[in-house]
Amino acid sequence: MNDLCTDIGHISLIKHGEQLCGDHVEVINPSDNSTVVVLADGLGSGVKANILATLTSKIISTMMANDLPVEDCVATIAATLPICKVRNVAYSTFTIIRIIDNEEAEIIQYDNPHVIMLRDGKNYDYPTISETIDNKVIYKSKIPLKEDDTFVAISDGAIHAGVGMSLNFGWQREDIIEFLETMYCSDFTAKTISSMLINECNSLYGGEPGDDTTVCTVKVRKRKPVNMMFGPPSDPKDDSLMMSLFFSKEGKHIICGGTTSSLAAKFLGKELDVSMPVYVDPEIPPIAKIEGVDLVTEGVVTISKVLEYAKDYIKDNELYTQWSYKKDAASLIARMLFEEATDINFYVGRAVNPAHQNPKLPIGFNIKMRLVEELSECLKQMGKRIKVSYF
Repeated sequence: MNDLCTDIGHISLIKHGEQLCGDHVEVINPSDNSTVVVLADGLGSGVKANILATLTSKIISTMMANDLPVEDCVATIAATLPICKVRNVAYSTFTIIRIIDNEEAEIIQYDNPHVIMLRDGKNYDYPTISETIDNKVIYKSKIPLKEDDTFVAISDGAIHAGVGMSLNFGWQREDIIEFLETMYCSDFTAKTISSMLINECNSLYGGEPGDDTTVCTVKVRKRKPVNMMFGPPSDPKDDSLMMSLFFSKEGKHIICGGTTSSLAAKFLGKELDVSMPVYVDPEIPPIAKIEGVDLVTEGVVTISKVLEYAKDYIKDNELYTQWSYKKDAASLIARMLFEEATDINFYVGRAVNPAHQNPKLPIGFNIKMRLVEELSECLKQMGKRIKVSYF
C-alpha cells in the first residue's frame, strides 16, 4: 500500500460533419488502488463507430476489472461486435491501461497508436512484447510505477491531424512526443494535458477534424487531501465539534461563508481579516484571511461559480483559461479542488440562511445542499475521492 493514486482525464474531437464520436473511453475502479482505462476506436465514423467503440470499451473494461485474461476479452469482442456489410469486418481498435495497486501499469494495445509514457517529463521507452490472439497482433507491457509517471493514449485521429493541410504526412507519434515534452509541467493534471494536446490536434485540422480524435491521459501522483467547510451547523452546540474535526484533518483548509469564517476565527482565537483585498473581481465576493487557514471566501455566490467551472471541466474544459490564472476566490478554489486535491472532505453546516431561500421553491429547500451535492458529483467524475459530513 502506498500513497499514490491515478489522475485520469480524457477529451475527444468529433469528425467534422458527424454528430457522434466514433471513439469511446471507459474507466472502471475495481478497488481503491486499481483502475482500468479503455480507449476504443470504432471502425469508420458516426453512429456505427460509436456503437462499436462503446461496446468494445464497456465489455473489455468490465472483463479486465474482473481479472479475466486478455485472450478472453478479444474473443468476446470478436464474437459480440456486428459485422460491417461494407468492409466485412467487425472490430474496434483499443488501448487498455490497467493500474494495479498503484504499483504497476499493464498496457495492452491493439491497432491504436502506441501509448506515450513520460517519466520525469521525458519520453520513456517501456518494454513491449507482441502476441497473436485470434489473428490480431496484441502488444503487452508491464511497467513498475513511479510518482508523476504519465501515460498518454491516443486514437489514430491524433496522428492524422494536419494531413494534406498544414502537414504532408500528419502529426507523427514522434512529433506528439516532442510536443508533450516541450509543454510538460509536473503540476499539470491529466485533464489539462489531454486538453492541450487535443487543442493542438484541432488547430492542425483547421478546426474541422478529418477523423474522430481522442486523448486520454493517466497520471500517477501522490494523494493530496483538501478540506472545505461550508456553512455553520444547524445546532450551535455542534460548532466546536465541527471545527475540531475540520482542523484536525491533514491537508489544506478552505472556509466558505461569512458566519462560518467568524466561527472559525473564534475557535482558533485568531482575527478575521476583511480589510481591502489585493485582488478584486466584480463578479466574485472578495477573499478574507484567518491565520492558519489556506483560503477564506464568501459562500453561495463563490461556490456557484466553482460549480460552473466544474461542470465545464468534466466536459470540454473550455473555461480553463479563466480559472487557471485568476486570483479571485472561485478560481483559487477551482485550482485547489480540480488540480491539487485527490481527496476532498466537505464539512457542511445545515443551518438555514433566510437570505438564500427562494419563496417559489418548497419550504426547507437549501441552496447550500444542492451546491454541495452537484459539486461533489462533478468532483467524483474527475476521479476525486469525496467524503461529505453534515452538521
